[in-house]
Amino acid sequence: MRTTYRGVLREIAYDNHGYVTTADAVSAGVPAVELPKLTARGGLDHIGYGLYRLTDIPPTDDDQFAEATLRAGDDAYLRGESVLALLGLGDVNPTKITVGTSRRIRRAMPDYVKITQMQAGTKVTRYRGIRAQLLSEALLECRGQVPNTRLRDAAVKARAEGLLTTAEWNRVRKELAE
Repeated sequence: MRTTYRGVLREIAYDNHGYVTTADAVSAGVPAVELPKLTARGGLDHIGYGLYRLTDIPPTDDDQFAEATLRAGDDAYLRGESVLALLGLGDVNPTKITVGTSRRIRRAMPDYVKITQMQAGTKVTRYRGIRAQLLSEALLECRGQVPNTRLRDAAVKARAEGLLTTAEWNRVRKELAE
């Protein structure tokens, strides 16, 4: 059975909230020159530099978070309140999605994305398939922006959902009690 370029892109997109980067497509064997051709034929939307979305994959609540990190590049990840918003913790609704990266981003970003320069070596994980700062670090980073009572409630809920290890839970609980 012959696999088409569109089929290869669909497999990538299913694991990536409907999005495909040019780099992912090329590494999967789809020439970069084929992406604009497939966009012109329909079923694939050009979102931004090196980023496409398959139109037949239903949108989810997490798509905007995924798009924000993918627009910023390979090493980008969600930070602070954006991590809490992604996970539905702390009753936060940030006006902008905060994305950290160690590189300078020269391309234009949508108004809802805030890029912050971070040092290389920040511990990053994946929540719902999206690169993000560790939840324990995000909770502590939100001190001063989100009331401590809400952060403590978010930590309790995160621990109950298995999002914090025992060591992370103890550290967060201790630092939020101060």
